[in-house]
Amino acid sequence: MAFNTAISGLRAASSDLNVIGNNIANASTTGFKGSVAEFADVYASSVVGGGGNSVGSGVLLADVAQQFSQGNISFTNNALDLAINGTGFFITSAQGEKGYTRSGLFSLDRDGFIVNNSGANLQGFLTTGSGGLDSDLSNLQIQTGNLEPIRTTEIKSLLNLDASALPPATTPFDAQNTDTFNNSTSVSVFDSQGNSHVMTQYFVKEAALNTWTMHVKIDDEDVGAGSPATLQSYTLVFNDDGTLSTTQPLAAVTNWTPVNESGNPNGSAVGDAALTSFPFPDPLTSSNFVINLTGTTQFGGSFSVNDLTQNGFAQGRLAGIDIASDGSLFARYTNGQSRSLGKVALAAFNNEQGLSPQGNSAWAETFESGSPKVGVPATAALGVIQSGALEDSNVELSEELVALIVAQRNFQANAKTIETESAVTQSIISLR
Repeated sequence: MAFNTAISGLRAASSDLNVIGNNIANASTTGFKGSVAEFADVYASSVVGGGGNSVGSGVLLADVAQQFSQGNISFTNNALDLAINGTGFFITSAQGEKGYTRSGLFSLDRDGFIVNNSGANLQGFLTTGSGGLDSDLSNLQIQTGNLEPIRTTEIKSLLNLDASALPPATTPFDAQNTDTFNNSTSVSVFDSQGNSHVMTQYFVKEAALNTWTMHVKIDDEDVGAGSPATLQSYTLVFNDDGTLSTTQPLAAVTNWTPVNESGNPNGSAVGDAALTSFPFPDPLTSSNFVINLTGTTQFGGSFSVNDLTQNGFAQGRLAGIDIASDGSLFARYTNGQSRSLGKVALAAFNNEQGLSPQGNSAWAETFESGSPKVGVPATAALGVIQSGALEDSNVELSEELVALIVAQRNFQANAKTIETESAVTQSIISLR
């Protein structure tokens, strides 16, 4: 009897040592969660005459319970290193099989997919064409190819023209003579091939009350009808309160032929005078664009440019990846543009300890864990994501070393029980 009890104790102590040893071995494993061996006593029972003071039959390993407490977060220089601060697991997919992990060691494969060091794809919600998120989980992918250029279709020009300004003393307008205009401002625009050009707006105060003329040149060339092109100009009329007449917020540039450094057409789409309404039809094969003057004023005060932006850009190469705390995934390009690609997905479980360890810092869903509750970071009970960081193992080495000493003593004590029982048995056998 005592032999069996002591052997169960040896087995339990050995299991405890195995669990502690595994914790210590993974003290530096990213996203690792330590475990605790849980034991239960064993009693023999019988149908007849069950006693209240039965001698126990030893011990058994009841469970190996994983501890899902938060590990420390260490910062790295890799934007694709991800750490979860709070509840949740990254979702991965390998040949359609879902896995759940706290290890955020991710990188790009040759096709631009975000994968972990086991080759499993990180799951998330992709951005739709309307700017929303797809409802189904997908493999997150970064487009590593060049970003195609987009030509300029709108310029937002928010200005203030000095109400006290006087008409220029010298006429007519000449861009080379600053005495023929009151103010000017410039912005880069892009043709259909992504070539950059400089558009300049010149403003001339007219003798008529609350009236200005805006002249437009691109690359110091006139843009307008005819060959050679004539100067394209627009009359701006302001109300008596200094606001721009609502009938004139848009100025359409419809006769621009993009040229190269030699002044010859560069092969990009040219203007189409037949297209004058904005937004222009899509697809657009002309170089037409509008100057949106909405919000421009004529107040007493100096000339000021409050906003001057345009919606075109040149070709760009992938320059970097940004992942926000809510899981939003952005690609940055060398042309200053960024693209929203989607959001990283997280999963939570009602019973985390019911998850089945699969190795490679991953767990699998089981009946005991319940179904995953999938969402995006910083929603419901899900934690937030820290990019450029990794979650350390939650193993506390000092505690494990103390537990190792205790388990060793338990093993030795049970071995002593066997030694004592053996000595007693030998004494009995020696009786004559």
